[in-house]
Amino acid sequence: MSPLDLAIEQIRKARSHTLRLLETIEPVQWFRQPKEGITHVAWQVGHLAMAQYRLCLERIRGPRDEDAALISEGFLTQFGRDSVPDPDPTHNPSPEEIRLALDRVYAQVMQELPKISESDLSCKPLKPHPLFDTKLGALLWCGHHEMAHAGQIGLLRRLLGHSPLW
Repeated sequence: MSPLDLAIEQIRKARSHTLRLLETIEPVQWFRQPKEGITHVAWQVGHLAMAQYRLCLERIRGPRDEDAALISEGFLTQFGRDSVPDPDPTHNPSPEEIRLALDRVYAQVMQELPKISESDLSCKPLKPHPLFDTKLGALLWCGHHEMAHAGQIGLLRRLLGHSPLW
C-alpha cells in the first residue's frame, strides 16, 4: 500500500466511523449541550467539514473559486479553530445543511486525492501547520483529527442518552 493509499484509507475509515455515530443522533439533538457551554454535535460535524477542506484541499492544491459551492467562507469561520459553539439552532446552519457540507467536502476530497502524485506528497503544504510539514502529513493528520472529534461525538451521544456503539 502506498503512502497515499494509506492516507486515503485512514480518511475513509474515520469518516465511516463518524457517520455510524451520526446515524444514531436525531437532528433535533445536534445543538443540545449536555454540559452547557462546551460543545454540541452540530459544531463537531461542521468543524470536521471545515478541517477536511483545509487539510485535504486548501493545503494540498490551494483554494479555488469553485470551492465556495462546497463550503462557504462563513461556514469555515463559524466552525473554525477558536470558534465557539453556539447552542441556538437559529444562529447555525441546520443539521441537514451541515451534513451536506460534510458530504460535499468528503466527496471532493475522495475525487481529488487519488490524482496526487507520490512525489507531491513529500512537498510542503501550501499553508503551514504546526503538526506536520508535508502534504502527506496533512492527509494523515486529517484521519487522526476526525477520529479525535468522532470520540467527542461518541461522548456526546452517551450524554444524550444513547448506548455505546462498538
